Amino acid sequence: MKAIGFIGYSNSGKTTLIEKLIPIFRARGLRVSAIKNAHHGFDMDRPGKDSFRYRDAGAEQVLIATAARWALLTETPQRSATLDELLDQLAPSDLVIVEGFKSEGAIPRIEVRRLPGLTSPSEPPIFPRDANVVALAADHPVETLLPVLDLNDPDKIVSFITTMLQLPAPRV
Repeated sequence: MKAIGFIGYSNSGKTTLIEKLIPIFRARGLRVSAIKNAHHGFDMDRPGKDSFRYRDAGAEQVLIATAARWALLTETPQRSATLDELLDQLAPSDLVIVEGFKSEGAIPRIEVRRLPGLTSPSEPPIFPRDANVVALAADHPVETLLPVLDLNDPDKIVSFITTMLQLPAPRV
């Protein structure tokens, strides 16, 4: 599977950008999956629900299924799963979009940057510390040798990714 990562500081617009990119890739006929790294813990379960009770009783994995979707919850108390391990869990797709994992794996990444302000404090660039960064998506001019993509032009970002990863041409 081909994957592209999006990295950047909190409130830089990574999730918003990915939300715009997925439907464009889908409209081109591509199957898209996504992985999000959450630095703060999360739990899909709620106390009292059967799946929570199974995990609480010691089940290492619990699969919850409905007619419309299923989710596999896996406990990893010894160590966090690596990006490669998570990628291996996904069903085949044309593209996996990864948010976060800026220090893991060798997938190409686009650094998302916003003009420093109220929602995005001034932070040092992640590139060149991360050699996997292949471009920046920014809402302001950035001085770099890398391609700088307009954060507000998701169609051009899709074109860049399509060319770089040699994704299939749009399917009609």
